[in-house]
Amino acid sequence: MKSLFKIISILVIIGIIISLGMIYFQNKEQKKPANRAQQKRQIPVEAAQIKKGSIELRRTFSGTLEAHAEFIVAPKISGRIERLLIDIADTVPKGMTVAVLDSAEYVQDVAVAEADLEVAKAMLMEAENALEIINRELKRIKTLRERGVKSDSQFDTVKAKQLAKQAELAVAKANLAKAEASLKTAHIRLGYTKVKADWTGDNNQRVVAETFVNEGDTVSANSPLLLVVELNPITGVIYVTEKDYTKLQENQMVTLFTDAYANESFKGRIHRIAPIFRKNMRQARVELLIDNPSKKLKPGMFIRATVILQHVDNADIVPLQALTLRDDQTGLFVIDKKKEKVFWHHVTVGIVENGLAQVIGDNLSGCVVTLGQQLLANESSIIVSTIKSTESFGRKQADNK
Repeated sequence: MKSLFKIISILVIIGIIISLGMIYFQNKEQKKPANRAQQKRQIPVEAAQIKKGSIELRRTFSGTLEAHAEFIVAPKISGRIERLLIDIADTVPKGMTVAVLDSAEYVQDVAVAEADLEVAKAMLMEAENALEIINRELKRIKTLRERGVKSDSQFDTVKAKQLAKQAELAVAKANLAKAEASLKTAHIRLGYTKVKADWTGDNNQRVVAETFVNEGDTVSANSPLLLVVELNPITGVIYVTEKDYTKLQENQMVTLFTDAYANESFKGRIHRIAPIFRKNMRQARVELLIDNPSKKLKPGMFIRATVILQHVDNADIVPLQALTLRDDQTGLFVIDKKKEKVFWHHVTVGIVENGLAQVIGDNLSGCVVTLGQQLLANESSIIVSTIKSTESFGRKQADNK
């Protein structure tokens, strides 16, 4: 029995040793293929070609249209409106009479001024004749005094009368000038009964935008009658934040779109940039000058103005989604020529627009990974499943907008 037990024990120990050995060698063999597979593992990625070309930084601002110039037609005198010669949307030549006021009172003022002028002329003639008479008398007295016939006191008396007549003549001349001025004023005020649209500036035609009175209304001096506006060119107004303010300059070109003409664009340029920001909105006013020969654009219309803030030629351009972070640095995974490995390149990002990015770095050529970067490290093995054009990413972004 003891021998049998001993044999069984030996067999059990041998079995245990054999089992342990098999487990050890099995694990060892399993590890080797795993390591080799890991070394040969190829990560599938999508890629895009690095493009050489131009890229622009654009911004689109919302705004409204305003008349380039406005002129309020108002009478210089009070009176009743007899006739309005134009209406809304009528074209007004510069200097045109647009309204006529009741002129009866002012015609009478002219008649009174003319009568006063005739009186002043008569008084002037009387003063001239009186002076001429006293001059002859003074000459006679002077001759007689020299002969001893007239005394010095008599000469002095006549001389004083001469001085008085000269003063009367001066007063008569002044009254005549005053009467002439009064008549001229009366004629001017009579002319004011014909109200004219006489603005300053080079534009010789404008359009009636609004009327404020009707025929028969009585108006006071300087009361608004009409509003006439200049529509070509027309002014666009946008507001910009501090971020974009420094990139704007006068005469930069602008492309505009309106809801009224959805399939049409209009060209303009930056005309004025306000030197201050409005406190309530922290934005600055920017005025655009827009050619409007067809007068399609109207004041009050909503606009979208696209401005090119920056332009770079011969830039390296990649899809925005190709950019990734490694150790807090922005970079790209550039694919080698054989399309078997990737190499990490740190880059500086420039203009970003419509899903594309300008990148600045060394040795940037070929293709970059656009999908699958999270699985990659420097010199990782890859399989490129798809290579797309960089332009397609930009078009896709534009379509999404």
